[in-house]
Amino acid sequence: MKIGIIQATSQKDKNELLYNCTANAVRRYGHDVVNFGCFPEEPVSFSYIEIAAAVSLLLASNAVDFIVTGCSSGQGMMLACNSLPHVICGYAANPQDAFLFGRINDGNAVSLPLGLNFGWAGEINLQCTIEMLFADAFGIGYPPQDAERKKQDTLLLKKINALTKRNAIDVFQQLDKTFIQKVLQKKNVVEYLLEYGREKDILEFIRVRAASRGYG
Repeated sequence: MKIGIIQATSQKDKNELLYNCTANAVRRYGHDVVNFGCFPEEPVSFSYIEIAAAVSLLLASNAVDFIVTGCSSGQGMMLACNSLPHVICGYAANPQDAFLFGRINDGNAVSLPLGLNFGWAGEINLQCTIEMLFADAFGIGYPPQDAERKKQDTLLLKKINALTKRNAIDVFQQLDKTFIQKVLQKKNVVEYLLEYGREKDILEFIRVRAASRGYG
């Protein structure tokens, strides 16, 4: 699995911690972890909505398989991600949330509260939360006696999600051009998409708009 790390600028000071916690949690499973920031030294600030758009592009293009993200409360990022195509994002404030989301809901992104209630020993809760997210195979159902029913419910939810969300290109073409231009200022995301993305229509959409910014 290829896991992307990306969070809003409001919590840029937590980026290194978020990356390290994830890398430590998945090292034993052989997953690759790619850190997209937002980094403390980045000159451009990105809101949770702009980062959610980057999350959607990364997942829709199949450049990554899973995203670990967050904002101050974690709620805004979760809502923004779930408003965009190809994203099923859970909210995990603690290890129980993360474990149940992975086993039952089988999504492709998780949003963490990186500011709210992040007090003394907050890094311990973050590490344990991410460890429990990846502690077992996704989508196996829980509890064991209800696993098959839970898996069927998850499949139904994914079908509904696919039906009610438009194609990624249709959505991004309708979004305000200024908003798209801002999202594409996340240069490391754009470069990664162009190198590792596998959906030609999305890559062409990004390539045309990125070229106007002088890279791509």
